[in-house]
Amino acid sequence: MRPTDRSLSRRQVLTAAAAVAAPALLPAGLRAQEKFPSRPITLIAPWPAGGSSDGVMRALALSASKTLGVPVVIENKPGVGGTLGASAMVQAKPDGYTLTQLPLGIYRLPHMQTMPFDPVKDITHIVCLTGYTFGIACTADAPFKTLKEMVAYAKANPGKLEYGHTGTGTTPHLAIEEFSEKAGIQLNPIPFKGSAEIMNAILGGHIRMMSGTTEFAPHVQSGKLRLLATLGSQRNKAFPDVPTVKESGWDTITESPFGIGGPRGMDPAVVKVLHDAFKATLDDPEVKATFDKFYQPTVYMNTADYTAYAVRTFAAEKNTIERLGLSKKN
Repeated sequence: MRPTDRSLSRRQVLTAAAAVAAPALLPAGLRAQEKFPSRPITLIAPWPAGGSSDGVMRALALSASKTLGVPVVIENKPGVGGTLGASAMVQAKPDGYTLTQLPLGIYRLPHMQTMPFDPVKDITHIVCLTGYTFGIACTADAPFKTLKEMVAYAKANPGKLEYGHTGTGTTPHLAIEEFSEKAGIQLNPIPFKGSAEIMNAILGGHIRMMSGTTEFAPHVQSGKLRLLATLGSQRNKAFPDVPTVKESGWDTITESPFGIGGPRGMDPAVVKVLHDAFKATLDDPEVKATFDKFYQPTVYMNTADYTAYAVRTFAAEKNTIERLGLSKKN
């Protein structure tokens, strides 16, 4: 072989070796882009900062970050009954880097008003994790001590007894509207953007009663508020002496699981990574402690079950809205 031929062969060998070694020479961040996730994930909490929902979402985000190896960053988007998260998320790329909490209201509001998303067609339901406990609480100096006494007061003062809720069409709002209809009373609903705002209003004496999540719990325990009833099918273990609305004589039961979702069209492999990471949060002692703090149970559903739940719930909420005469006008 001539020297030039030998030289050319050596260059070919070196080029091939460099091609094999190139990925190992790339910066770690660039190599990480070959798999999901390689950068921070945004998780929208559709409520104000400082409330119970925000606290739970931050605990879940911090725990999932440990498994995923990248930060899961909470972005608060309060308003429109907790649906702004879904409204913003469905416009994002379906790459797994924009997620949102999916409160029950996303299955209800589209039946009441035009929304920029279909909760079944436009959302990938990744995993269900927990659920809210709802209750009806009043100030300690209210002129009633039980739900039955409140109903009697409301009948004697139609439209004068106000209550705060987390937005028109949200579960705390419609649960009380349904209860009021069955009890034959007229209350004065006042919407807020989230539980934190409601608590400021009721503790400040601006409203006398509220319907909401267990944000009220420490204030009930301290004696500042009085819990009249809870809205689940069973009594809350933290308040075993407080009856449910149904036990008090009105057949109203409200339970509200929620989880994490992303835009439609997500890669199933990415969905699995996210599902597994958020499922793992349910075994995190800090997440369990946060659930206990806000009296929230673990309500786990995998991707398939959560998707089926969304289909059922969207149909059921349509029936509820029609029954209450709150359907949107075409």
